[in-house]
Amino acid sequence: MVRFLILAGYFEMTLYLYISGKLDQYINLHYSYLAYLSMVLTFILALVQLYIWMKQMETHSHLSTKMAKLTSIGLLLIPLLVAWGFPTVHLDSTTVAAKGYHFPLAAGNNTAIQEQEGTTVQYLKPDTSAYFTKSSYQAEMRKVAERYLNQETIRVTSENYMEVMEAIYDYPNEFVGKTIEMVGFVYNDPDNANQQFLFRFGIIHCIADSGVYGLLSTGQDTQFQDNTWVAAKGIIQLSYHSSLQQALPTLELTECVKIEQPKNPYVYRVF
Repeated sequence: MVRFLILAGYFEMTLYLYISGKLDQYINLHYSYLAYLSMVLTFILALVQLYIWMKQMETHSHLSTKMAKLTSIGLLLIPLLVAWGFPTVHLDSTTVAAKGYHFPLAAGNNTAIQEQEGTTVQYLKPDTSAYFTKSSYQAEMRKVAERYLNQETIRVTSENYMEVMEAIYDYPNEFVGKTIEMVGFVYNDPDNANQQFLFRFGIIHCIADSGVYGLLSTGQDTQFQDNTWVAAKGIIQLSYHSSLQQALPTLELTECVKIEQPKNPYVYRVF
């Protein structure tokens, strides 16, 4: 019975996330077919376990059938109660502040921080090097960088956001002087009132390897509040950030206007 309940609970949870449209907040949408496949297989396996359980019940008729049914219904409701009782919320600048203002990738010790925290959370730059050999990663990112360096104006969309950010941080000197158009939410730099970060939360494969990615920005007279979504345009420069002790790619803004939050505020890495 326990195996049936676990499998059925997983099926219920995945189905709920699919129907509610919340699945994209947990995994990269490009891998959603795997969730659908696992949901179908889990349903089939649950039926198999249900059949085995029913056969066992026939041979142990002294058990309380009514109690078994009530227990089964109660346990099957647990996954749905968890899904309904703990609402999914979009990550924003509050989450950035809660993690502490250190952005370990920028400070050059991302791996050490990850080991200390026991997470794979990334900061500022998406890092997909773990999914390639060293030489293939360099070749792949070189190809990505060349594609955007050849553009007069680089338009950062929800589809290419992750790879553009990774290319900029991999080859910052080569992107200096390039015009960038992007959308993101504002996180005001607590150490400098004249600059802010433009961020989006992104997912490489699933929520476990998610992170907050974007660029430091400056040069705009209008100061927006945290979590304000903006459409920005500017020129990439390098500037030294004293608190992070790192030269960061910085968007020198020429335009920045408030917009509505995108329907899906998350971005995903496309391979």
